[in-house]
Amino acid sequence: MIKYIFRRLFHGIVSIIIVLAIVMVLIFTLLDRNSIFLSDSLFNTKKSNAKIVYKYEEWEKYGYLDYVNYTDYINELVKSDKLDEDLAMKASNLGKTPNNDSNITSEWVNRFTNYYEEKGYDVVRLNYENVGDASSGKQRLFAHKDISLATRLINYFGNLIEIDSLSYAKEVKGERGLSFTWFDPAYGGQSFSPAILGNGTKHKYLLYFDSKFPFIHQNFININLGKSYAGENKGKDIVDVLTDEQGKDKYSDTYFPSGVVEYRAEDMHSLEYQFGASKLYPNLYKDDYVASSLNKDSLSRIGNSFLIGIIASILTYLIGVPIGILMAKNKNKLIDKLGTIYIVFILAVPSLAYIFMFRSLGDSLFNLPTSFNLPNQNKILIYILPIVSLALPQAANIMKWLRRYMVDQMGSDYVKFAKSSGLGEKEIFTKHVLKNSAIPLIHGIPGTILGALTGAIITESVYSVPGTGGLLTDAISIYDNGSIIALTFFYACLTVLSLILGDLLIKAVDPRISFEE
Repeated sequence: MIKYIFRRLFHGIVSIIIVLAIVMVLIFTLLDRNSIFLSDSLFNTKKSNAKIVYKYEEWEKYGYLDYVNYTDYINELVKSDKLDEDLAMKASNLGKTPNNDSNITSEWVNRFTNYYEEKGYDVVRLNYENVGDASSGKQRLFAHKDISLATRLINYFGNLIEIDSLSYAKEVKGERGLSFTWFDPAYGGQSFSPAILGNGTKHKYLLYFDSKFPFIHQNFININLGKSYAGENKGKDIVDVLTDEQGKDKYSDTYFPSGVVEYRAEDMHSLEYQFGASKLYPNLYKDDYVASSLNKDSLSRIGNSFLIGIIASILTYLIGVPIGILMAKNKNKLIDKLGTIYIVFILAVPSLAYIFMFRSLGDSLFNLPTSFNLPNQNKILIYILPIVSLALPQAANIMKWLRRYMVDQMGSDYVKFAKSSGLGEKEIFTKHVLKNSAIPLIHGIPGTILGALTGAIITESVYSVPGTGGLLTDAISIYDNGSIIALTFFYACLTVLSLILGDLLIKAVDPRISFEE
């Protein structure tokens, strides 16, 4: 079994790499990179050389290429003590054309050009243009190079895991190291709650407990899926986009490191190092661990999707399995015909249509809330219609396949042999027919559970659910390349994991299945 799992994992990792490579080629090679400017209002205000430079700067932000400005090149030489400031001022003073450069400027421009051309960069010199706006027509010099697919993959997987280090902070008050406490300062040190804190690390809290699922949390090891390039989440870590709580600020008594207690929304467990920031809040913080997120009153995107998906999945099996069994046991009778009508209806009607139908019926008959965007909604009732809209169609699929598997099993030779051997109908049905028919459905259970994390795109869109379902489509529409790649990786990992767990589950249900074969 161990050998099989490792082989499955290896094939899964290779598959994930191939999928990411294909997506990267599609985004960065086959699609027109100028498309990112279609909805960029700032781009249309730029003119002349400023517009060209803006394009390359944005292409770098979106991950298309590596861009180096000549001025930044000179400043880096100054920082590394390879060039003094007076000489740097003269070297960075570009003329309106190359012929107008001073001897010192020409020397350093040639160094810049030769250095980056040897590294495979294209060097671009933009001469001064008189367009009535000095900043727009100003002369520019920069180098750029498209990032290769191999480099993208190496960088992505190389930075995928982040391990917090005691050397992260530039300066710390007190000794660098870890400390353990039985009484968490975030709770005023008044209640039993173990925690591990760091001094010199990026995160103040490396291990802690709270009332939020899964109740124990760690910041030792973090997953880095990259940053969002565009939209409302621009510049934000994708993991934070998925996992940060949403809604309004949630206020409570907050115990600050200085001992001050205020009615605030800051989450002390999220404190991160910010050099020199303690001077801004001397009455609240004792060190430079001041950056924190805010407690919110609603679930995260992944929390909303998972809650809706899991409850819908449970409801799906609770409805679909019993009805599917009844349809198979009463083949061609009334319940079988009614179930078949429902299955045909779900298959024939577009998913968007029956979701709107469920929404309309829920609103008119039961006065249930129909959108997460509406104010003053009951936070429990708002989940009912999305769950029902997901569960009822999926139940039809369970009914269809379970009925088909059971009818096939009931007509097989081993059932006929069992009957002739004197076994009762009930024993044959429960010990053989039902068990064998359930195996294909059982294999899909882990996929159903993990699939809940990815959300349901159409359902979440109709009910305006702030979940993960619409993130990928939103990212595609605004050319948020970072989110597209991160979500592709996330979905691919869940798929591989669900396949492996499905195989292990059917092995547990049916010992006859051999991984060796």
